[in-house]
Parts: sequence; structure tokens; C-alpha cells
Amino acid sequence: MRAVLQRVSSASVTVGGVVVGAIDGPGLVALVGVTHDDGPDQVATMARKISELRILRDERSVADVGAPVLVVSQFTLYADTRKGRRPSWNNAAPGPVAEPLVDAVVQALRARGVEVATGRFGAMMDVSLVNDGPVTLVVDV
Repeated sequence: MRAVLQRVSSASVTVGGVVVGAIDGPGLVALVGVTHDDGPDQVATMARKISELRILRDERSVADVGAPVLVVSQFTLYADTRKGRRPSWNNAAPGPVAEPLVDAVVQALRARGVEVATGRFGAMMDVSLVNDGPVTLVVDV
């Protein structure tokens, strides 16, 4: 499982002109990608990392300050661009495998007391955010 975490002052996801998820920061946007061998262990570790990494201002975490997280599924995080001009998506788990695992990350974050907003799995989404810092990290578990 892989996530790109961005520290934000605000963020939202729009599908078909309708806002489906939004947060007011400080908080994080978590773009989450799933690969074929991911499972419950990766879900638990990713939720812990998202909530406990000390990447907010003053070296604080989402858990420390009660910050919200916007989780957006992002299969393109597993693109292989080493050859040619067309990315390969072979490393990304198919939707029926990935969707329940992204949902499980959301549920694991909520179980930790984190306020979570989401995008819509498989939809064409417009993601808007104000990156704070900017701070952007790639997390592999």
C-alpha cells in the first residue's frame, strides 16, 4: 500500500460538479493506492502512519491535534513508467480488490477517532487543495 500525504489548510473532492468530500485544515490529504498483495496488515499500518506521523506544524500529528483527513483512492500511484511513454498499471490492484482496502483504511482512521472525508472510488474526481508548507510525503507500507 502506498499513500501520498499532503499537509493542507483546506481540501475538497468534486464529482460531477458536486462536492462529495471536504475538510478544513490544518489536516491531511491522503491519496491511497493499493497493490495486489496488500491486506489487513497494510491497512492497519497505513492508518497508524496517517494518524501518527508528526508532519503538521510544530511536529504534531493528526492524532495530536484532532486534524481531519481527506482520503482519495489513487490507483495511479502504482504506475510503472520505467519503459516507454505509456504507464503500465499492472502493479495496481483491480477495483474489486482495492476498494474494500481503501474503505478499510477510512474505517481504521475513524476507529482511531480521526474525522475523515472521502472521494468516490472509481469516479472521475476533481481534487482541490491548498498545500500547507508545502509538505508532501510518500508513504510505503
